[in-house]
Amino acid sequence: MSESRQEKLGVWANQVLKQLLPKIKGEADLTLVSGDASFRRYFRVRTDGAHFIAVDAPPEQENSRIFVRISNLLQEAGVAAPKVFSADYDQGFMLLDDFGDEIYLNRLVYLQEAGNQSQINTLYESAINSLLDIQAGVDKKRLDPYKKSELHREMSLFEDWFCSQFLQLKLEENEKALIAETLEFLGEAALSQPQVAVHRDYHSRNLMILDIKEFGENSTPGIIDFQDAVSGPYTYDLVSLLRDAYIRWDQELVEGWALYYLEQAKSSGLIENIEEAQFLRDFDLMGLQRQLKVIGIFARLYIRDNKPRYLADIPLVIQYFLEVGQKYRELKAFVDWFKHVVEPIAKAKL
Repeated sequence: MSESRQEKLGVWANQVLKQLLPKIKGEADLTLVSGDASFRRYFRVRTDGAHFIAVDAPPEQENSRIFVRISNLLQEAGVAAPKVFSADYDQGFMLLDDFGDEIYLNRLVYLQEAGNQSQINTLYESAINSLLDIQAGVDKKRLDPYKKSELHREMSLFEDWFCSQFLQLKLEENEKALIAETLEFLGEAALSQPQVAVHRDYHSRNLMILDIKEFGENSTPGIIDFQDAVSGPYTYDLVSLLRDAYIRWDQELVEGWALYYLEQAKSSGLIENIEEAQFLRDFDLMGLQRQLKVIGIFARLYIRDNKPRYLADIPLVIQYFLEVGQKYRELKAFVDWFKHVVEPIAKAKL
């Protein structure tokens, strides 16, 4: 973010705060909280005991109108999305609720190291309950559909950015055909699932532990980074949460949490006529689609955006893909190729 944009954001935020809180004195300070994998930057604004998040979202790269619209939809569904107090769409500035600094990931890592399975279960059940609230409370017709072309574009990032650009693989025509066949299979599997509202990046870095004093004693997670929401496969967000690129859990735990979702979704009438075996297949295949996408995105963040920190997360995503992919005969040729051609080069470079 250029100094001039930060200065403009500070001026704008102070003007908004004077309208929201007429009794405040002096100027509020902006402190950088974080950036993310996009072009947005987040700043904490403190003044007279109150605190907010000011967002710089350059309008050339980010659509703040969509952010505000999705935030409103999520709040209407009863989940904890940050309230947008003000937005300047021309400049790309927003002032939001401040959900604090503790992401789910940090708490989960601490609990994992401490062996506190009870608290881990509580956090995941809470996250799944909020996910169910999104799926039940956000009308999918108010969201753009997750089209086949978009699913394929996402998966093609694996070939374009990871295989070709990062690994420098010179793919033969038969290899390209094998990849295309796999993408077609996974895309069809995704589109055949029941369609619901999908957050699209529902994982431990986009869920927040909320301050009890400010947001009450319920264990609902704060939900962020939701602006890419679509209408899509019912298992998409669930597998994003449970086969998380940033933290790994034993398969027994993952399956238990997944079946907790299934039980709750059935009892609420959200989904019908889906047996456990079909659900677990849907869950697995959706995860494979997302994992190819994530591998490609992490490579692109390194090559195009000069963000190398995501490279360290690729090995876990590859591990997920190979462990699950080998269960499905339709993917045997692709998994064999991945193991013998892609994985050895990836291990040497990562």
